[in-house]
Amino acid sequence: ACIGNALVDKVCLLENDAILTEENLPKGSMQLINSEESKRLQQKLVNLQSQIATGGSAANTASGIANMGVHTSYIGMVGNDELGRFYEQDMQDNNISTHIFRNDEMATGLALALVSPDGERTFATHLGAAVTLSAENITSDLFSDFDYLHIEGYLISNNDLFDKILECGKQANCKISIDLASYNVVEENLEYLRTVCKGVHIIFANEDEARAFSGKQVPEEALEFISQYSDIA
Repeated sequence: ACIGNALVDKVCLLENDAILTEENLPKGSMQLINSEESKRLQQKLVNLQSQIATGGSAANTASGIANMGVHTSYIGMVGNDELGRFYEQDMQDNNISTHIFRNDEMATGLALALVSPDGERTFATHLGAAVTLSAENITSDLFSDFDYLHIEGYLISNNDLFDKILECGKQANCKISIDLASYNVVEENLEYLRTVCKGVHIIFANEDEARAFSGKQVPEEALEFISQYSDIA
């Protein structure tokens, strides 16, 4: 079972990194933007090659696992709109069972994935309805049919939600897996993240995230530091 921010990705191929500088988007990071900023940025990107896809890091994880033939579920919140319907249908078309909550008041979240010529991706994300997933939505029944629960690190900003997911996952006897989302998310939530990562089964991190979590500059040393928290790093 995978849980996270249900976002439609609009992947835009950049010709150069000038727009990242113009928009003050640190390369390789994930920055949150509001609805108006998202609409304005989409206008600036309108002539670039792009495509939409089901996104959010937990959804991408679910997709990868389902492609290997493993029974997989995804839990998230979308808006009651065209993008929300696209999201749920696309997940089901990829053999992922869904438990999608709907918010009638807000639009489905949209992540503008700006891909630099060197392949690095930078996200400008309007969370929309995704951010309204709350502790009240979560019960252990969501996870009871599964051996593993994978939690997207981007949910860390809602401590009550994150705590409830961990509590219900453990009640359902799931092994817990967490990814560290983005280096800036780690930096902003370091103390809490180190607390909740104690005793989980798997922690995923890239080099930047591992450096932010551990304070170690050498990747192998950062990995050793993370391995003190979980069975698998």
